Amino acid sequence: MLELNKGVDILKEVGGLKTVDEAKALFKEKLDAANLAKISKIQTEDALVKIANAISMCQPDEVFIIDDTEADYKEVKRRSIATGEEKELAIKGHTIHFDLPQDQGRLVKQTLYIVNDDEETSSIAKTEPRAESLAYIQKYMKGIMKGLTMYISFLNRGPVGAKASIPAIMITSSTYVQTSGELLYRNVFSSFDAEVKRAGVFFTNCHSQGTNRAEDVPNARIYMDRSYMTTFSTFCTYAGNTLLLKKGNHRFACDWAVYQRTGVELSEHMFLTGLKGPNGRKTYFAGAAPSGCGKTTTAMVGTDFIGDDLCQMWIAEDGSVRGINPECGIFGIVEDVNYEGDPFLMKRLREEGTEVIFSNLLVDENLKPRWVGDGEPAPAKGINFQGEWTPGKKNAEGKDIPMSHANARCTLRNIAIDNYNAVDAEDPNGVEVKVVTYSGRDSDTMPPVWVAKSMDHGVAIGASIVSAATATEVGKTGVNREPWANAPFIPGPLGDYMDAQFKFFNNSKLAKKPIMAGLNYFLTEGARGGEGKKLLGEKKDVKVWLGWLELRANNDVNAIETPIGFIPEYADLKKLFEGINKPYSEELYVKHFSFYVDNIISRLELQKEAYSKDIKIPGRIFEIYDAQIKELQALKAKYGSVVTPAQLIENAK
Repeated sequence: MLELNKGVDILKEVGGLKTVDEAKALFKEKLDAANLAKISKIQTEDALVKIANAISMCQPDEVFIIDDTEADYKEVKRRSIATGEEKELAIKGHTIHFDLPQDQGRLVKQTLYIVNDDEETSSIAKTEPRAESLAYIQKYMKGIMKGLTMYISFLNRGPVGAKASIPAIMITSSTYVQTSGELLYRNVFSSFDAEVKRAGVFFTNCHSQGTNRAEDVPNARIYMDRSYMTTFSTFCTYAGNTLLLKKGNHRFACDWAVYQRTGVELSEHMFLTGLKGPNGRKTYFAGAAPSGCGKTTTAMVGTDFIGDDLCQMWIAEDGSVRGINPECGIFGIVEDVNYEGDPFLMKRLREEGTEVIFSNLLVDENLKPRWVGDGEPAPAKGINFQGEWTPGKKNAEGKDIPMSHANARCTLRNIAIDNYNAVDAEDPNGVEVKVVTYSGRDSDTMPPVWVAKSMDHGVAIGASIVSAATATEVGKTGVNREPWANAPFIPGPLGDYMDAQFKFFNNSKLAKKPIMAGLNYFLTEGARGGEGKKLLGEKKDVKVWLGWLELRANNDVNAIETPIGFIPEYADLKKLFEGINKPYSEELYVKHFSFYVDNIISRLELQKEAYSKDIKIPGRIFEIYDAQIKELQALKAKYGSVVTPAQLIENAK
């Protein structure tokens, strides 16, 4: 069990202020009349003490309290352009930001949980004792904002009034971080106190890039203090390391759901999107996938898009699972985003009408943003994440420098996207989640789609995600286990998190159970009897797999029962492929849905072995794996190591 408010409160220790009276005295000393008037409207005493200690610690030359007026936001944007943190592009409202070359992905080796001596954490979490973190923050954050302005905003992770929304304070010296935050989250300056009272909690985030020099990046740290739900970030500007309401606070939200809302709430690394079925019926999906594994593309396939990255879920009074997007914007990877695969998003990236902040891609001579896979011929030259660029330019190791960084991003408000359902997205009651999906990057094992036999088997699908490492994570390579696509953001033992999953999906109050499913877009020709790494599918196939799940969730199609779950029948998929004007042969269906039994058994054995080394893992997961392995072995004994859909049908009779 996570114990809150335990150990030294580092922000208070370094800042030196203990009471709200001391905080108010500091505000009178450091803030001008306009900002003093704004901070006086905030009544949550704990928040005032935290803000005052951040000022005392960082020692900025100026403090700018950002309220929920358009004027304040425009002033921060003006400053961001004036200082060069953002530069204007050809399309009105579009800007470019470049991070340092060493700071263009999550600094996973420098991202640490601050822990107390007896605190249990995830086996894959990187931790640091509280005393060491305190020493670092005293050394590097004391005075880190000298010569800079501190920007303070009051934001909400979710719609105002929603059961699972949590307010947060964002403190930064970077105008780029601040403008990005305003695009991604709801400014609740006027309702912050009410939201804190409703939620019973708020998060605090303190960041400064300091002098923003390459030589400082090795000293960068991204800290999460679980006990005080406070983050600290230094010497970096990449939003994944600095926009701490996102993955930093997602970690705290995971803790809150696991330990304070056990069995009734979940905090997930999931998209949230709706898909219209027959007769205009609308079905909402929540889907987990690691970064760079098609999560945004999948979300955008929906007719009623809500969010592409994070999802807070709870069991409502009517027995349904309800979901909200903590964000109201997108911080999305742009590589391979083009009109063919992502028409809704591309419209916003190539036309006037909304504010967009690009990062770490290429800007050509016409101030047009360009990226790998944008569907257009490469320009003759431009400025990109490494400086001046021409096709064929080499790096220090003699390798070609791509037009854009593989983790180049775009940040914009969801409201600008044509398929965004703003009414449902802002509804404090959330949307009913009827389908929960899990996917990764799996080239040779699982079929494109399958549905769990039960809630417990659905939890096992989530626990069994694997994925290739992506450019999102600096320094990581190879294929990794990615439980629930959320493992990097689960602070406590995976056993606690898994137990919370079992308790949530088996809660007696859950009367309207969603279906739970696996998705896999990354099967290759070479893994299915052919040659090479070419994928068996393409982006537009996603609509078919989701379309079948929509039908299955509403009991409109039958399915083939297998040891790992239910798979589609050929006739249903053929009809769905016709709906996207694409032929779907029975030969391809057989490649997609034949079981390569040895591969599946090996995958399950891999998970068993890995979880056996962790602590507090519920025994139920091993029971599920063992039962599936036993059935698969029987299937192999009957049909051999490759089992076709026809044989699966025969076996199920």
